[in-house]
Amino acid sequence: MKPSRGSTTRRAVTASAVLALTLGALAGTETAVSPPAEALTPPVAMTADNLPTWQTNGIVWALAESDGVIFAGGSFTTIRPPGAAPGTQERPVRNFVALDAATGAPIEGCAPEFTVGSGIETVRALAVSPDGETLYVGGRFGAVNGIGASSVAAIDIPTCTPKPFSAGASNTVHALAATDDRVYLAGDFVQLNGQQRRHFGAVDTTGSLVPGWVANGDEPGRALALTHDGENVVLGGDFFTINGVDSHALAIVDAGNAAMTRAYPLGFIETRSVVKDLHADATGIYTGNEGTGGGVFDGRIAIEPDTYNQRWRDTCLGATQAVHVYRDVLYSGHHAHDCSSMGSFPNQPRFHLFAQSVHNPTLLGWFPDTNDGLGEQIGPRAITVSEEHPNTGLDYMWVAGEFTAVNGSPQWGLTRFASEPDTGNPVTPEAHAFSHAPGRIEVTWRSSLDLDDSLLTYRVYRNNSAVPIHTVQGSSVPWRRPQLSFTDTSVTEGVTYSYRITATDAAGNTSALSPAVSATAASSTQPYVQAVLADNPVLYWRSDETSGNFASDASGNNNSGVHRGGPQRGVLPPAVNGPSAASIGHNGTSTYTYSDTPFASTNTFSVETWFRTTTTQGGKLIGFGNRILENSSMRDRHVYMRNDGRLVFGVNSGGTRTITTNAAYNNGQWHHVVATLGTNGMRLYVNGQQQAVSTLYTTAQNYGSTPGFWRAGGDSLANWPNRPTTDYFQGQLDEIAVYHSTLSAARVNAHFQAASVPSDTVVEAVPTADTYVNQAAPNTVHGTHQQLAVRSSPAYESYLRFDVPTAPPGTVLKAATLRIRLTNDAHAGSEDDQIVVPVVGDWSEAGTTWNTRPGLGTDVLGTLTGANSPGAVHGIPLDTAAVNAALGGELDLAVVGEGPSSLWFWSRQASAANQPRLLLTFGAP
Repeated sequence: MKPSRGSTTRRAVTASAVLALTLGALAGTETAVSPPAEALTPPVAMTADNLPTWQTNGIVWALAESDGVIFAGGSFTTIRPPGAAPGTQERPVRNFVALDAATGAPIEGCAPEFTVGSGIETVRALAVSPDGETLYVGGRFGAVNGIGASSVAAIDIPTCTPKPFSAGASNTVHALAATDDRVYLAGDFVQLNGQQRRHFGAVDTTGSLVPGWVANGDEPGRALALTHDGENVVLGGDFFTINGVDSHALAIVDAGNAAMTRAYPLGFIETRSVVKDLHADATGIYTGNEGTGGGVFDGRIAIEPDTYNQRWRDTCLGATQAVHVYRDVLYSGHHAHDCSSMGSFPNQPRFHLFAQSVHNPTLLGWFPDTNDGLGEQIGPRAITVSEEHPNTGLDYMWVAGEFTAVNGSPQWGLTRFASEPDTGNPVTPEAHAFSHAPGRIEVTWRSSLDLDDSLLTYRVYRNNSAVPIHTVQGSSVPWRRPQLSFTDTSVTEGVTYSYRITATDAAGNTSALSPAVSATAASSTQPYVQAVLADNPVLYWRSDETSGNFASDASGNNNSGVHRGGPQRGVLPPAVNGPSAASIGHNGTSTYTYSDTPFASTNTFSVETWFRTTTTQGGKLIGFGNRILENSSMRDRHVYMRNDGRLVFGVNSGGTRTITTNAAYNNGQWHHVVATLGTNGMRLYVNGQQQAVSTLYTTAQNYGSTPGFWRAGGDSLANWPNRPTTDYFQGQLDEIAVYHSTLSAARVNAHFQAASVPSDTVVEAVPTADTYVNQAAPNTVHGTHQQLAVRSSPAYESYLRFDVPTAPPGTVLKAATLRIRLTNDAHAGSEDDQIVVPVVGDWSEAGTTWNTRPGLGTDVLGTLTGANSPGAVHGIPLDTAAVNAALGGELDLAVVGEGPSSLWFWSRQASAANQPRLLLTFGAP
């Protein structure tokens, strides 16, 4: 006779005196059952906004739920309120606490203590009986509230006190599963109630051994689950056999007599991998797996509920400790660090929580996170859900484990999420604007990120209008935030336009406006840009961004990059002159740019960049690797500089294969380099001419199913010939392009020559004088200060004087931009607008104070908006007519604040790279 699993509808426990007091205190809140959280990107129905939750001072190993109450067991001796630091506001407990699922606060009077006479006690398993009356507890302990127990106990839920239960295990109990008349156990034990039961066993509700149920494993049991029909028990653990039958880490046995229903012989789960958690319901059976060593199975398996065959398998690396299904989504806790085998992120810092459809293993857009935390530093250990809380009608997901931080904030041992409301705003997008052809301005931006909404709506605003000129949707996840783009064709040549972007999730939460980016509509094409685009690059990073981490792609393929390590943006002079042109400065130790898009390891390609350096320590200019956030373990297709300044092009073709230039190029001048691989071998060009060649090798390393990423500025060069002192390049990079074709010698030279073809010319002017005045220090002169300041009240005003050249013969002034770089101080950015106006009175750097400040004109020549990031470079488009009137003479400008938030930027007294600039674009009339 098989045991009865019992009804899945639990009787409310609020009849008990203990729990009624707490839940009664919550009365007055209208009870309403809420629909699924439609605001989230389906099928996710749980927000990623962690809610205030009481904490522990140790590890929480197990969770169980009954009618709005969460039971948590583990290895901890105190609890404290959310936000309280360790050692403050602590209440003593002993490895157990009961909490209200909706408030996160402890249930007063429900804290049985689990202790042991010697060694370290711990609670490792919790299970609630189907009727909601009994909580079964397993672990390693010798007493509950001083009453003897042998690693397993029963708690009467209405009174929250121990009840008679005669079961005893010889060692730690790791998992429990309860029916109406039985309790199944898994663990390290080899005896139950004094009789041999190796790692699995069953007792009745009094604790008496079920004599006919024997499922002996040769290694410990870690997890248990009952199939949806109650007919079978799913076993998980370290074992290789059950009752002598070959079944490694996973087996399904009859719930009545433990006869083998389905074995999973060695090979279904890798030899060095085990099952740490199980979940079963009508949608299927789900495993959480952990492996030891490299190349093991650490992911999750979905098994059909009736045939017990595999439905899908997730092979991410990073041991899975917890699995739970909620509304047809499998939520899991782990420390996943490499999901490249699943087409997701390469090896990198860990993620700890995922969501996947029960129907396929694709990662869904739900990414709250914890840290590794205490103990084994694995992060989450248990997940459970409380549905339709009696006082709120909401569903709550609880996560427990070793972590000490959640979503970047301190939080120990416990956290929780709700089905609604979704309150988190997407992060602010990063944008860029450029114009390479008449009548067009391209606006590009890096996708935003929202931890529970992967599909966001973006709106593009022009010239500070309240009405968007473009709206589009786009999907993104933390490791893949694709570039989106919009072409504004409603522009007039020579006119400057500014753009800002917002991101909105399905719940209506909207990011802040992105910092304003601007571009002047071109009146002619740029020869170098057109030469590059004519050869169809797969990515083209022009490196003109002046702030942020977004590397805009001008190829038309939206294959943007990400700046990592904080390389310097907006560095002048650029390699190729042009409106708003700039370059990237790398520090030689940690900065680089990687492609946000993975690429296959092709054997036909060209890489191209411009570089400028005086380093004697070498470094990688550009290359291909299998990682983005750390050094690659597979890497080739690269150009690097030796310590002596010579350039090396290398591929891995059955070994490292390189060609090297005879000349050195670390002379502080801009140089153009192209490396190609194809059927004609390896070729390396510098400044338009071939400098090295080998026809022996026509293939590069095959990364197999592992994607690769283009990286500029640095990556590992371990085991490569003439490895430089540093793998990371110190100097400037500009105009980075990659092609899935082999550029011919003629096309390489055409690119190089195009860089010097006359086009719109940008002339730079640095201030001949600058200073600021301070209303609060009315008689102080600041003319030798390295910083300038702007604010409305109490006021700062800054003044700059430029000698403005005349227009080159045959040209007219097309655009003028004041470019400034904010200082690196935390207070440098401002939330307010600043305006540029003409100075009409006399002033001097050496003598001007607040009391002697000059008069200002009333015409607004330009406006700076969104300058709130310290260290960022900002271009302020100026009124062209006003600047044109000053050509051949002096131009005096004042920067004045529009609000009380101060702005600080570098003066002409600072280093050359930080000084203000007046950028004048001249071109044909």
